[in-house]
Amino acid sequence: MTHKLSEDRLFILTRELLRNVSTGVIILQGDLAAGKTTLVRAVVKAMGIADVVTSPTFSLQQCYGDSIYHYDLYNHGLDHFLSLGMLEELDKFGLHFVEWGDDSLIELLNSIGIPTTVIKIQKISDDEREYEVEYAHS
Repeated sequence: MTHKLSEDRLFILTRELLRNVSTGVIILQGDLAAGKTTLVRAVVKAMGIADVVTSPTFSLQQCYGDSIYHYDLYNHGLDHFLSLGMLEELDKFGLHFVEWGDDSLIELLNSIGIPTTVIKIQKISDDEREYEVEYAHS
């Protein structure tokens, strides 16, 4: 499913996402400044959580509320993420947003039965993004 949305209309995507995904990993793919963290911020807000959402680029993981986890593989990559034992984190109940996840991570998660949704974000203009969503197969 594809959506072309401005930031103030992200609620359309977050509502659909929360209707279709209650637990599992959501891989966020897109260039720098595509809006990956902005999408996580919109989901956190839609769930009524007042936490401040920031990119976990340097901390590797952020947690919001009791069941939203946010990871960033940009600086260190998948091997470092796995060497820290973070794969077990992805099996916890909740929504796990992973920025910069690639096909290797998707294949790994699918092979061990962790539901994985992929959202590809493309910047259309300063005010609009295209979100291509491929939901996990059950």
